Parts: sequence; C-alpha cells; structure tokens
Amino acid sequence: MARFFPYAYEERLQLLWRPFGLRVDRDGVHVDEERFVATFGRLRLETSRENVAGAHVTRDYRWWTAVGARLSLVDDGLTFGTTTVAGVCVHFHERVGPVVGVRRHSALTATVEDLDGLVGLLGGDG
Repeated sequence: MARFFPYAYEERLQLLWRPFGLRVDRDGVHVDEERFVATFGRLRLETSRENVAGAHVTRDYRWWTAVGARLSLVDDGLTFGTTTVAGVCVHFHERVGPVVGVRRHSALTATVEDLDGLVGLLGGDG
C-alpha cells in the first residue's frame, strides 16, 4: 500500500525552490505501512509511520514563508514548500531530524497536490 504524493508546483516561484534540486518525478511525500518519507531535492525527512501523530491542511501562505526548505521562525517546524496555495502539516509524536539547522522537528508542512488524500491516509481532519 505504498503511496506517493508529488508536490504542487507554482511555476512563478521556481527560482526559490529550484536551487534545492527538486525533481518532479521523484520528490514529494512517500508513505507505506512502515515509513513516512518526504524528499525535497537533496533533503530528506524520514520517520516510522507510527511516529506520525496526525495531519491537517493549512492554506494561503506568504511566498517568503512558504517556498523552499525552511524552518519556522515560531517553533521547530520544517517546511518543504513549492506553492503559496496550501499544504499538509504533519505532526510527529517524537521529533525527527534535524534536516535543516540543528534542532529536531515536531512537524513538517509539505505542499503536495493531493491534500485530502495525504491527510486521510495519515489520520487527520483535513
């Protein structure tokens, strides 16, 4: 039951995510019975499926806080962003990483195409 959720790309912002080496055919969120893996070019966040606490959709981001791989200025969350429209915020029981910076991450926001599909698979409220 492996599923792949590719990113939703906003072409006008490609100069902001292109330096990370994203590949449309490869990068996104991969989920199977045992693993949750999100790739963003050369970056990779991986944890057990049991470590996923839930997920929900977030919307309407400012471009400077949403696009690229970045840490939240408010908490230890991580974003893998390719669009300002919407994404899925995935929460973890135990922090993972670090992927960017030196702190481990309690959540990841990923701007995938199938928001409801990922939230439904991970046990969230959409």
